[in-house]
Amino acid sequence: MTLIKKNCGGILLCAVIALLAELVSTINIGGFSLELVGAPVIAILTGMILTLIFPQLAKKSYLEDGIKFTSKKILQWAVIILGFSLNLTTIAQVGTKSLPVIISTIAVSLIVAFVLMKIMKINSKTACLIGVGSSICGGSAIAATAPVIDADDSDVAKSISVIFLFNILAALIFPTFGHAIGLGTEGFAVFAGTAVNDTSSVTAAASTAESIYNTSGILSAAVTVKLTRTLAIIPITLCLAFYRTKKAKSGNGSEKSFSFAKIFPWFILYFVGASIITTLVGIMPESGFTAFYSASFVPAMSWLAKFFIAMAMAAIGFNSNIIDLIKNGGKPILLGLCCWVAITAVSLLMQSITGIYHTNL
Repeated sequence: MTLIKKNCGGILLCAVIALLAELVSTINIGGFSLELVGAPVIAILTGMILTLIFPQLAKKSYLEDGIKFTSKKILQWAVIILGFSLNLTTIAQVGTKSLPVIISTIAVSLIVAFVLMKIMKINSKTACLIGVGSSICGGSAIAATAPVIDADDSDVAKSISVIFLFNILAALIFPTFGHAIGLGTEGFAVFAGTAVNDTSSVTAAASTAESIYNTSGILSAAVTVKLTRTLAIIPITLCLAFYRTKKAKSGNGSEKSFSFAKIFPWFILYFVGASIITTLVGIMPESGFTAFYSASFVPAMSWLAKFFIAMAMAAIGFNSNIIDLIKNGGKPILLGLCCWVAITAVSLLMQSITGIYHTNL
């Protein structure tokens, strides 16, 4: 009861902002859908602007603890709930063909982020989040990685802002670009699923492509490829946890003074467990329960995961300085651009090598 009383004010404030962000994201302005921007980005900007106008708002005693709780714990809950949208059987059947492309794009993005971090002297946590967000699944990957590397809210804010920028560009440019260079319908689905960061932008790009190609099936295939990418959250977070463990031990000189349990991303195990549950339900004989699970429960969990991410982004916005973000955003944006261009090029190259480039669904 004390925990609820202590945190309820900040949690409620972030929930209200997330709900408003969800509503705003449904608005169309001159044919441009704010869904491309996404509720998480709208929420984080709202938090930043409110902090700019009311500098002490997030420091109020009845809000501070709840905002911190939302930016840390609810962010992890969002990743766990996201697992319910992953049916491993479907991914294995449909997404396996795209694995060489997925692995290559993830690898090149992380390498580019690491090299440019050294060359440009960018904060290592910011560079890590941008590299992971670009290569795996945008905001969801950042949400999973931030607690593992103990990233500050400012690091998360910078990386989310960069990912948002290139999400918008990809959703607007890729459908026409892919058709112009002769990608087949399957080729474009793999391209969208591997070279666009966030699920909402993958959906937007694939939906537009279906109109341009005058066919269907691109959307479902692109989303499956995207969900296959999402599974990379598991090895990436585990590797980062082990790396941080090794670094901490070598730094303090005493293994006894370091607790691995505090570093290990336990919430990722729940994420895996949620996806296993969905997979098991998917192979059960058809019944009223399985129909309800796939048609109602899974979409509800997918929405809740996104809503929780929007709540966490609002909380992170309260602890971020928008002026500082603008002043110091040049290097992170350049890093994000390089990752984006590298992923795009490698995705197309690997499709050409594997023969997917010109194939149709």
